[in-house]
Amino acid sequence: MTRMLIPLSVLLLAGVAGAQKTTLTIESWRNDDLKVWRDSIIPAFEKQYPNIDVVFSPSAPAEYNAVLDAKLKAGTAGDLITCRPFDKSLELYTAKRLTSLNSLAGLKNFDAVAKAAWSTDDGKTTFCIPMASVIHGFLYNKAAFRELGLTEPTTEAQFLAGMTKIRAGGKYEPLVMGTKDQWEAATMGYQNIGPTVWNGETGRKGLLSGAAQYNKGGFLAAFQALERWKPFLPRGYQALAYPDAQNMFAQGRGVVYPAGSWDIGTFRQMNPKLELGAFPPYSIGGKKCVIDDHPDIGMGINSASKNQAAAQTFLNWVASDAFATLYANALPGFFPLANVKYTVKDPVAQEFLAWRTQCGKSFRSSYQILSRNANPNNENDLWNVSAQLLNGAMTPQAAGDMVQKNLASWYAPQKGK
Repeated sequence: MTRMLIPLSVLLLAGVAGAQKTTLTIESWRNDDLKVWRDSIIPAFEKQYPNIDVVFSPSAPAEYNAVLDAKLKAGTAGDLITCRPFDKSLELYTAKRLTSLNSLAGLKNFDAVAKAAWSTDDGKTTFCIPMASVIHGFLYNKAAFRELGLTEPTTEAQFLAGMTKIRAGGKYEPLVMGTKDQWEAATMGYQNIGPTVWNGETGRKGLLSGAAQYNKGGFLAAFQALERWKPFLPRGYQALAYPDAQNMFAQGRGVVYPAGSWDIGTFRQMNPKLELGAFPPYSIGGKKCVIDDHPDIGMGINSASKNQAAAQTFLNWVASDAFATLYANALPGFFPLANVKYTVKDPVAQEFLAWRTQCGKSFRSSYQILSRNANPNNENDLWNVSAQLLNGAMTPQAAGDMVQKNLASWYAPQKGK
């Protein structure tokens, strides 16, 4: 009997410790990252904070907005909300679905540029911690480059000459991208090479102020440059979807893949033997390269969560150098936005990251403010016209005119332009 007697104080302490255990659920569209979160990121956090359990609960990317909205309205959404950049997350904050993070200690690790995608228009309130950006550029098959005697192009003339040589050889597809899903034509095409000709932030902010238009200057020149890709796209590219293009490049059937750094990890998994290289957007008209260093993913706190303190603990950890190092290497090609020290091990991810010091920086022209209107929508318009342009159904001038007309129909600074 004496062996069964446990002091009451010990039992009470055990009960208190058990009661303090908190479970946080994360809503996300990054279902591809489930294994990384489950096996690497969450265990690292729980080791440091053993009284907090974390569950990563993603939805399909295309369904995330609708699923999240439904959960928030029903009161069943998780404690932590993965935030898309700019308008969708601002809409959630305006609807009081996300809490202000202005008092969060970890917010000091981010500059105004990093916070812009998850702050109010006046910059006074930030509602999501910036997690990572992605960088636009080109991936290529190094073995095919060696075989064909090609070098990384730095100018448009060199790029088009290389594409012509690959096409003439007949063995490989030169430029692996399709237009079936439309978004690739804009995101991996127009927004990839465009910032260099519209002078990055000068051009993007010009659209916001009304000083620049899509149907003239650098924005029209970008449509003209995109049209020059048409002869080098894969045979039957009009029916080629995004996963089809990924498979074609991973199998070594194509040489250059207009890309974002987000595809590095995908190709590492699809074909570990593929010898990847990368080069930044080439110069057009003698202009210095400008990369889209695009804020892609953040994280905020559901204002209805009953675990606010634990959620803040998690976000402060997300703002740390420990998280930055873990995230950057678990998901190569997603680059933490915190001003902390971290090391990227993947050599191709290192190349993308090095472009930040070699090129100017901007982000996708349609993401801040310009896509708030549902119909017409600037982002959707760019998808549509970029695909039609490459399909031969629209000229560069017609593409620019359509996007500009639709933007001017609702956005006051562009009316009459």
